[in-house]
Amino acid sequence: MRILLLLLLFGCLLAPVRAAIEAYEFDSPAMEADYNQLVDELRCLVCQNQNLAGSDADLAQDLRRETYEMLQQGKSRQEVVDFMVARYGDFVLYRPQFKSSTYLLWLGPFLLLVVVLVIVVRRLRAAAKPVGVDAGALADAKKLLEADESDEQGAESEKKAGSEQ
Repeated sequence: MRILLLLLLFGCLLAPVRAAIEAYEFDSPAMEADYNQLVDELRCLVCQNQNLAGSDADLAQDLRRETYEMLQQGKSRQEVVDFMVARYGDFVLYRPQFKSSTYLLWLGPFLLLVVVLVIVVRRLRAAAKPVGVDAGALADAKKLLEADESDEQGAESEKKAGSEQ
């Protein structure tokens, strides 16, 4: 019973060791470079923020195998990319192509920057402008100040007169 338990434990420990070892043989160094570049610039659809080279997901392994097989069949890098985009959409690319469906993706940050700059410039200009004051309102304010001052002077003179008596 102990031996069976040890064998089972040993088998469980070896499972992760065999998990992600892929060894592909290439016909030429140029083909290997194409493969490495492709798996670096294609996105894993399961992990979403990892490329195919860095993902351990089953789909990433399948896509790496598919990429290898297509290169072995003599397809070019662009044909592999076109196949992946046709099958999985533009999301599979880390750097999507500039086309009508991706204009906002490419131009959006620049448009947002322009909008923010326009808002900042307008606010700075508005803060720098002197505020215009209506002459009538200024005359009314002067009258109120003069009336307030005369009331204060009258109240002080009454206090003085009251304190002298």
